[in-house]
Amino acid sequence: MNKSLSKRIKTKGFTLIEVMLAMAIFAIAGVALVSSTSTHFRSLSLLETKMIANWVASNQLVEVSLDKTWPLKNNKKGKEEFAGREWFWLQKIAKTNDENMSQVTIEIRLDQTAKSSLTSLSTYVVKEGS
Repeated sequence: MNKSLSKRIKTKGFTLIEVMLAMAIFAIAGVALVSSTSTHFRSLSLLETKMIANWVASNQLVEVSLDKTWPLKNNKKGKEEFAGREWFWLQKIAKTNDENMSQVTIEIRLDQTAKSSLTSLSTYVVKEGS
């Protein structure tokens, strides 16, 4: 009876290697989960920034549409406070085949010195009375 009792005691539980292997698997899964969450958060943050930048650009295009001065000013710059941030915009005018129509593009940046814009929106504006 002593032999069977000692056999049962030996076979119960996990070995140190099994415990360490399980811990390693959970650690790898945890790192993957944290990495995935971090990537998801960065994507959401960038999406929110671009969405707000599009709103700022859209607001500027509406202002251009309401402004009746002609010809439109090229490379006009400005800044706007929106959603708790300061946004810098640049208005670019491109001529079209029709002298009474111009293409207006608004570029939005978070930093005035940035070379690339977060977003840009375009529209066409027609000279009033034509």
